[in-house]
Amino acid sequence: MGKHCAHNHAHSHGIVTGRNLLFSILLNIIITIAQVIGGLLSGSLSLLSDALHNFSDVVSLIVSYYANRLAKKEASIKRTFGFKRAEIMAAFVNAASMMVIAVILIIEAIERLQDPQEISARVVIILSAIAILGNGCSVLLLKRDSKVNMNMRSAYLHLITDMMASIAVLIGGILMKYYQLFWVDSVLTFAIAIYLIIVAYDLLKSSFKILMLYTPETIELEKIVNRVNELPKIKSIHHIHIWQLNEEETHLEAHVDFNDDILISEFGETLNIIENILKEEFKINHITLQPEYGTKDNKDIIVQD
Repeated sequence: MGKHCAHNHAHSHGIVTGRNLLFSILLNIIITIAQVIGGLLSGSLSLLSDALHNFSDVVSLIVSYYANRLAKKEASIKRTFGFKRAEIMAAFVNAASMMVIAVILIIEAIERLQDPQEISARVVIILSAIAILGNGCSVLLLKRDSKVNMNMRSAYLHLITDMMASIAVLIGGILMKYYQLFWVDSVLTFAIAIYLIIVAYDLLKSSFKILMLYTPETIELEKIVNRVNELPKIKSIHHIHIWQLNEEETHLEAHVDFNDDILISEFGETLNIIENILKEEFKINHITLQPEYGTKDNKDIIVQD
């Protein structure tokens, strides 16, 4: 029997719009400008670090917004997958930027801790309160989309860490105003940075695995092999590749060795059975299978080309 390829795919996902993201960008631009001015006037490193964090959010939110628009573009001859990976790339870049900024903040906090400076706590309190309100609104706007989209989740995490950082800065401002504990400014900056690293790491790891074509953690390859090999006409399924194009599309391609030299029409029937198993039991929605009979190729489950 000659080699033929068959594939099938189905997608079902919610539509993520960029309107709320755009509104969050505008809010964060206003917050960042206010915090930079306030940080310079008050001499507060934690306020400036929060402003830097907010500025990184503005950049990352713009990247997320652009990626969201790119992902909706149609596929073409030159880009058969379209820009479906744009949002995963944005999530990876955003997570990496969060970690870089965190390291810069840690260095600055350690230097300032060795030489605490008097700070205008009143300005810190007012601006951190404004930042809490602004970031709180943005967090609420993106909460729903963050549950179904990694790019939106990266933006959401940026904003929620901003809000947490602003709360910490507000508490620090109160301590500095009433107890003159100016070293708290540096300690808070350090704490914000550590929290930023912890939050960013998980997102960085998840997006990296998709970009590097890892088998999704929710899929057990051995179970797929055993399940398909149970079918009466199948000798073995081998040379398997499973990867995610993005959060919504999981792909599988494999060779299927048949016991007999069946007709193409019979292969079509078996293909439908395999596809239903992979979709319903393993949540794989894009399947490409190559039928074989009597070929001498490598029959290992994993084959490195």
